[in-house]
Amino acid sequence: MLSLLRRRPPRAVAVALAISVTAAVVAACGSSEPGATADGRTVLRYQGATGQVSPFELAADLGYFSKIQLKWEGDTTSGPANIQAAATRQIEFGSAFNGAVVKLIAGGAPVTSVLSSYGADEQSFTGYYVRDDSGIGSARDLIGKKVGVNTLGAHHEFVTREWLHRQGLSDQEIKQVQLVVLPPANTEDALRKGQIDAAALSSVFRDTAVERGGLHPLYTDKDLFGQFDYGTYVFRNDYIKQHRAAVADFVQGTARATRWLQVTPRDRIVARFADIIAKRGRNENADLLKYYRSSGIPVPGGAIEERELQIWIDWLVRNGELPAGKITVKDIYTNTDNPYSNGAYPPASGPNGEAVAK
Repeated sequence: MLSLLRRRPPRAVAVALAISVTAAVVAACGSSEPGATADGRTVLRYQGATGQVSPFELAADLGYFSKIQLKWEGDTTSGPANIQAAATRQIEFGSAFNGAVVKLIAGGAPVTSVLSSYGADEQSFTGYYVRDDSGIGSARDLIGKKVGVNTLGAHHEFVTREWLHRQGLSDQEIKQVQLVVLPPANTEDALRKGQIDAAALSSVFRDTAVERGGLHPLYTDKDLFGQFDYGTYVFRNDYIKQHRAAVADFVQGTARATRWLQVTPRDRIVARFADIIAKRGRNENADLLKYYRSSGIPVPGGAIEERELQIWIDWLVRNGELPAGKITVKDIYTNTDNPYSNGAYPPASGPNGEAVAK
């Protein structure tokens, strides 16, 4: 386990993102798109997550797409990796934390956010946990300590640094809090063994850790920002221009599936997910579905709200990582194809076409 611990190098995030943008520009000339199916549907390649069902995968199963067909290209390791795969034409779309999206677009990545992909609501959120016997009770107690996160330059890092800032730590003190990259499956174990001092835990990893006892949250993203959409799906700008109907179909179908998740009883959702996982035959463990709590997306249909992006523009400017005025919210996203963006909230349809309550 100790070999997995990596201290955050100076400017690691800036360097990694610069490499990502450069790779996107270089690779943009290379790989080809998969084309269309025999019945004329545009094929959209994507990366999934083992044991989980994404809203767009649910949309396909519910029959919400009429112009596209999804093609799984393996599982992703993190948001930044997923969006880089989209920018470099390995897949057609990806999902990442909005702070990373803002920075990538500001750095020249030719992508646009089209729909919210994840967030925090009353039941689904990320907590930053410490051991009950750690003696850590404040932000100042983390100076010189290690915090386990899934990747650098994404949600866990931004939330941690913002919390430390709000708790009154200076920039120099914040730099002394070490961010350690760990696979989510290993993070709890590293925390309990004392190899890290705090751990970012969400979804099944949070719930199973809490069940075992001995841990409590020092801070959470929900407590820091409230119920909030934190990430978005992005497409390359050239793809949006060349395949407008396909992108529009993806957005409307995924938005409807997101709304279905927001208004459908939990037992029906879990049963549907179990059926989808069984049918796709990827040798996954569906037992984790018992820990499903909610969609985690508080905004109806995943429509993007400007504040969800503006907060990270302001954050990057404040931290000297983005020149003021270089990018505006309007440069980053569009709600054009989302049927829930006008506030009308049409009812979602059930799997058999029946109306589901708003």
